[in-house]
Amino acid sequence: MPQQFWSDTTLALKNTGLISGDDYLKGELISEVKHELIEGVVYAMAECSANHQRISVNVLSKFANHLENNPCEPFGSDLKLKINSNFFYPDVMVDCRFDNATPYFTETPTIIVEVLSKSTRRNDTTLKLMSYINIPSLKEYVLIEQDFVDIQVMRRSEGWIPKHYFLGDEVTFAAIGLTLPVADIYLRVQNDDMTEFLDNKAQT
Repeated sequence: MPQQFWSDTTLALKNTGLISGDDYLKGELISEVKHELIEGVVYAMAECSANHQRISVNVLSKFANHLENNPCEPFGSDLKLKINSNFFYPDVMVDCRFDNATPYFTETPTIIVEVLSKSTRRNDTTLKLMSYINIPSLKEYVLIEQDFVDIQVMRRSEGWIPKHYFLGDEVTFAAIGLTLPVADIYLRVQNDDMTEFLDNKAQT
């Protein structure tokens, strides 16, 4: 059924040049693969690596613990973000005024986190960057490398000028009043930077 749906919508795309948001949402409910909708075109999402998942889970769990009794809610990568007629699947979001009338997507994130990979880097740092920072509710956009240690935070209060954080640093998510060591965000992540960091830590 999912394959048939997307076959039909591909035909519609060829005939009209667009897939409507309503058709996209219907398709996602039955699809076994997640897709993003950008300017009327559906794009299947790439598979995530173990390191990508580790970082996402680390951030999501830290956010969830911190916000346990708070109106702000953390969401993982299964909740869509709607921006105008486009739909994205950020890796992690925090939303402080989620509208339950639209249970499959939000339009009011406070924080967006994307874990960078070779296949997503271009979109995350260009198209998504420009789309995200124009969301009125957004206060912080966070980009996290998975192949090496580098966390980039852009804050509305600082004019979206990026700041980088590395091992030994702490990152403050001012929008929710949470400060985390960079090492906690990279817990269990396997890359050269983390291997060297853990080796040095074991020798002290």
